[in-house]
Amino acid sequence: MNKHVNKPVPIEYWQVEAAYRKVRRGGKAAGIDEQSWTDFDQKLDDNLYVIWNRMASGSYHPLPVREVEIPKKDGRMRKLGIPTLRDRIAQQVVKHYMEEKIDHLFHENSYGYRPLKSAHDALEQVRRNCYQQDWVIDMDIAGFFDEIDHQVMLKAVRHLLDEKWVHMYVSRWLEMPIQSEDGTLKHKAGKGTPQGGVISPILANLYLHFTLDVWLSRNYPSFRFVRYADDVVVHCNTKEQAEAVLQAIRERLGQVKLQIKEAKTRIAYCKDYRRRQSHQTVKFEFLGFSYQPRKRISKRDGKPFMGFTAEISPSNQKRIRQVIRELKAWRNTQMEITVLADLLNSKLRGWIHYYGKYSCRTFRRTLQTIDKRLITWISKKYKLGYRKSCRKLQVIKQENPTLFYHWQRNY
Repeated sequence: MNKHVNKPVPIEYWQVEAAYRKVRRGGKAAGIDEQSWTDFDQKLDDNLYVIWNRMASGSYHPLPVREVEIPKKDGRMRKLGIPTLRDRIAQQVVKHYMEEKIDHLFHENSYGYRPLKSAHDALEQVRRNCYQQDWVIDMDIAGFFDEIDHQVMLKAVRHLLDEKWVHMYVSRWLEMPIQSEDGTLKHKAGKGTPQGGVISPILANLYLHFTLDVWLSRNYPSFRFVRYADDVVVHCNTKEQAEAVLQAIRERLGQVKLQIKEAKTRIAYCKDYRRRQSHQTVKFEFLGFSYQPRKRISKRDGKPFMGFTAEISPSNQKRIRQVIRELKAWRNTQMEITVLADLLNSKLRGWIHYYGKYSCRTFRRTLQTIDKRLITWISKKYKLGYRKSCRKLQVIKQENPTLFYHWQRNY
């Protein structure tokens, strides 16, 4: 196999290998061809060669995307598009190429799905902005990934990238039909990019870079904003400014075939010890955290004051408690407590590393659900009353202080 023959598209074999290593660490769900990673790896070199040869010759055509539904926090279903493993690798090749070319051009206040930027960076910037400006527009874009207009999207791609082969492959991925669970194919009709596709995040950032970020910076340079994918927070000085900007954003999004999700959009007042106006809404949620007035203790003199701070949102507190309660292992009193710890610790690490960023008091109370369940489990396992079960758990903690991850971190 000659991997160095000149091809019309400047994609090299090593790029396909690197893309494989990247997506191999990700999701395991199969596309419509039902090929698993185990199957793919059995003929790894041959499979990678086929992807490279077709991409480099311009003859690569993606298969339809498999549609799956996952539950959202509000009980509704979110539709995801699962490409085949080959399409994920091919998309990663082009995504990486685009990222190197254009990511540095994106607005500094765009944080979602970008190298060297994180959700915590976005949360921290919102916290700082709330200290500087009194009013917040908290907005969400309705069905964003489903509503991306293909013509506007391709115009943005052509504006920043001259390579026709990039235009070609982006166009093909945008046009991929979707196979529903009953096997029927749905065609895009000129809009939408699958939420779940490898290349979709960078396309989403590119779309909103021109349609929102640049527009906000040009028209409202004195107002700060933070965007994480389609979650947007805009900071203003007065309520009147916030109302005017929100209406202007509605009109702007309408021009680019998008609209605000009104049920999730609000204007909030950042009320604290300095800002004492009355307003119906004094809190908002962003990336799983709730920003609102909270009692704080001054580090300087130890006196209490009212701050406007971030903490895990009520909906995510409820979700974590539900995950803990629904763990099937609680029913098994034959297993050892070390097995329970192994089952929970990976979840605990993720929760603590993310939600432990700010104001941990409420988060600690949420994680106390685990110790309460442990007491019930110990009571059933050893046939003890409540008080003896509590004492036994304290003994286990003293003898094994690192057994559960939240014990190590004093949660």
